[in-house]
Amino acid sequence: MFIIDAHLDLAMNALEWNRDLAKPVTEINAREHGLTDKPDRGKATVSLPELRRGNIGLVVATQIARYVAPDNPLPGWHSPEQAWAQTQGQLAWYKAMEEKGEMIQIKDWQTLEDHLSLWMNNKPNEEKPVGYILSLEGADSLIDLQHIEKAWQYGLRAIGPAHYGLGRYAQGTDAQGSIGTRGKALLREMERLNIILDATHLGDDSFWEALDHFNGPVWASHNNARTLVNHNRQFSDDQIKELINRGAVIGGALDAWMMVPNWVRGESTPQSMNCNLEKLIDHLDHICQLAGNALHVGIGSDLDGAFGREQCPYDLETIADLQKLPRLLSKRGYTQTDVENMMHNNWLRFLKTAWQK
Repeated sequence: MFIIDAHLDLAMNALEWNRDLAKPVTEINAREHGLTDKPDRGKATVSLPELRRGNIGLVVATQIARYVAPDNPLPGWHSPEQAWAQTQGQLAWYKAMEEKGEMIQIKDWQTLEDHLSLWMNNKPNEEKPVGYILSLEGADSLIDLQHIEKAWQYGLRAIGPAHYGLGRYAQGTDAQGSIGTRGKALLREMERLNIILDATHLGDDSFWEALDHFNGPVWASHNNARTLVNHNRQFSDDQIKELINRGAVIGGALDAWMMVPNWVRGESTPQSMNCNLEKLIDHLDHICQLAGNALHVGIGSDLDGAFGREQCPYDLETIADLQKLPRLLSKRGYTQTDVENMMHNNWLRFLKTAWQK
């Protein structure tokens, strides 16, 4: 079945992890044998060949670079200009993949329709570029409001105003507080340019304020349910209901600590916590029960989000194993139409509504 994945940090992995994503995952992991600088060395699950093998023909791919003030303990760049430059290096990687024929940027409904026709032509996936919609995870790298339109011109189509901690435009995971005048100005400019608001990572205060001040399209690329895993990174039922009211689609995430409660980083293992793909379906099903239908969930795996097989479902070797989900969803009682909606049609319907204004 054709799958859309709404959140992959491909360029971050290519540049900061120094992974050649045009290679098979087995080659990437073999080259990392013995490296210990990052916890997921030798445990990668994502590459462009694996996306094709899993019939994942469209992804939402990120730029990401955090600005950190002198008193901010999180990793990041020491000025917005440095963060901007980092995102431009990531953009250059996407463009290099386009020149190589590995990827193609999707900017509007016409390019999306053309890409879907290519992927539905019954030719081998190995001959097809992976489509990507460009998203910015955390807006810190936007030096000023003029940079929003610069980014739109090169294809940016979604922005999550915050990532972790205190941000320049909003407050993210583990942080509280207002979006302030700068955040409100960001949202006005996004609305003018019809850029999608990604509510993922917004702290609770910033979440509600952002939705109060933004009238454009809203999605949540990779979020799970707080009722099942009680942490501010997840959405409360009230937040999920508000997103449903706004016509949003919420992409289920496959980071183990977001899937099962009481995960201890560096100690827990997927096997010891019984973290498998069924746990993702628990979160998707919870959202479906709140909605009363299966029209507001999708896949937003985040499988390359600074973790690998040490912190994802134990029954997933690579991202191609997302193809296990349709059978598991059917076993839960979801119809074929429901499953197709969850795998791709919900994202496509959302984009058609957002882009055909």
